[in-house]
Amino acid sequence: MTRELLIMRHGKAKDPLGIADRDRPLKTRGKRQAQRMGAWLQEQGLQPDLTVASPAERALVTAQKMLKAGGLNTHDITVDDRIYNASVERLLDVLASYGDGPERLLMVGHNPGLEGLVHYLAPLSLPGTDDGRLLKTGTLIHLSMPDDWQQLDRDCATIRHYIRPDCLPARFPFAGAQGREWRDRPAYYYTQSAVIPYRWNAQGMIEILVITSSSKGHWVVPKGIHEPGLSAQESAAREAEEEAGVRGPVHPDAIGTYRYEKWGATCEVAVYPMKVTDILNADIWEESHRQRRWVAPDIAARHIKEDGLKAMILQFAASPPAEDH
Repeated sequence: MTRELLIMRHGKAKDPLGIADRDRPLKTRGKRQAQRMGAWLQEQGLQPDLTVASPAERALVTAQKMLKAGGLNTHDITVDDRIYNASVERLLDVLASYGDGPERLLMVGHNPGLEGLVHYLAPLSLPGTDDGRLLKTGTLIHLSMPDDWQQLDRDCATIRHYIRPDCLPARFPFAGAQGREWRDRPAYYYTQSAVIPYRWNAQGMIEILVITSSSKGHWVVPKGIHEPGLSAQESAAREAEEEAGVRGPVHPDAIGTYRYEKWGATCEVAVYPMKVTDILNADIWEESHRQRRWVAPDIAARHIKEDGLKAMILQFAASPPAEDH
């Protein structure tokens, strides 16, 4: 059985003053490079069985963006410090760590190490770039490899694909009701989940937690993209913790869905009640710049913009789960 190696240089990164090299973040362009490459891997049926990445911010986020856009879970990324500022010999050591498995490995790291690794593994017949570099930011090389990686000889691999991000479509494929579409963001962006956080006050009345939005300051409930690899409820619970600083059990069934327009298309949001059992202090609440407020259901509905969500809040408050009271 021939094994495969996907070698990916991180996306385009920022270089702000005062930031350590390991902490340099991706530019928006770098994020899109990674997402386009992930969508391409999914289209080609080349999703990795395992991903190993440098601990540097720009490499790790590249790996995360790629996997999500390819419909994969990001929790299984292996972070390997040896990939950061690595020599060819060090990268060969990393590959040797995976001996006789997995079948297809994705390595996300940096130049000049990655480019040197490609030169070592495969006879090159590639055009290079205007400045002579083989792996500009966001570029991926797909190699057919020997079965045993314990002792990889020079020129032991064959290049199957050499993909630059600027050669890929700027938009992303989406399987719509009318067939295939092209959208502004990866397909998973358009499936979302939200929670209606609630509690019972001292008078035995139900209250709803609303928070201010991150940009426009109007009142919302926690909502976000349904993360690949998580259930809708798990994804909604994560949004509640990040955006509202609250935790608690999310009900197993959605009470409804609503739609809104964003990124040039329609997003569909599944809504789940969540009984709040823990409120995080501001020092550990990830988005403590927001305001949060407990209000009666009718007041929450009055301040929420989406009509479908207003109706769900009132409907839920009219017949909340009896076992919670």
